[in-house]
Amino acid sequence: MADMTSKPPAPPPAHDLSDAEFAELDELLAATPEPLEPLDAVMLDGYLCGVIVQPVLLERATWLPHVFDFEARPLPEDVDAGWRERTTALVMRRHAALNRVLAEDRWFDPLVLEPEADSVPEADEAAALGPISRALMPWVAGFQHAVAAFPDLEEMPDDAVMAALARLYRHLPAETDQERELVEMLDREQPLADLDEAIEELVATVADLYDLTSELRYKVETVRRDSPKVGRNDPCPCGSGKKFKQCHGG
Repeated sequence: MADMTSKPPAPPPAHDLSDAEFAELDELLAATPEPLEPLDAVMLDGYLCGVIVQPVLLERATWLPHVFDFEARPLPEDVDAGWRERTTALVMRRHAALNRVLAEDRWFDPLVLEPEADSVPEADEAAALGPISRALMPWVAGFQHAVAAFPDLEEMPDDAVMAALARLYRHLPAETDQERELVEMLDREQPLADLDEAIEELVATVADLYDLTSELRYKVETVRRDSPKVGRNDPCPCGSGKKFKQCHGG
């Protein structure tokens, strides 16, 4: 019997999504009209992190279409406006919350669903993964979706970035002998005892990527801008909610 005197769980950060809103978002995404192929809520969470750690600051109009369709095909013109506005609002709130906590805390709580003990992977490739990687695979697949859509991160000539990506991609099915050898090396040299430890490593790896790309992402542009320059009293474009002068303009 539950302890009725225990305190209720702490509420989520002010601008983040509640559990109910995550469930609502998953249902809204699933209602994306065919033939578009949207992300689900878990893949979306990884995708948003993949967008945020890019070495370039991506505008919403650039990355949002990939949420509703893997190939970024546009939504139909006659799509329900209320559905689109609500779905977009929830996606943007999660994006802003992830951006804020990565900037301030170098930490976040990923949306990861632990699979049932008796569940059977649908794909043959997933069957080769251990239970830890099967739990993290959807999130990491979403992250990889962002890297494939915006290859600036993967094209950085930085061994630390490559090493961080390898630590994430170890949870995806290996497609080549080289990838299998890399996963075996990581399992041997950096073993993961359980899902909690794997989630901690995933979060730390994303935070490392955020740090490795931060200087490039917010560097001062010396070329002509297509949009107005951010004023020191304007909101910081990183989504922290602070004024630019108190955040990346400090």
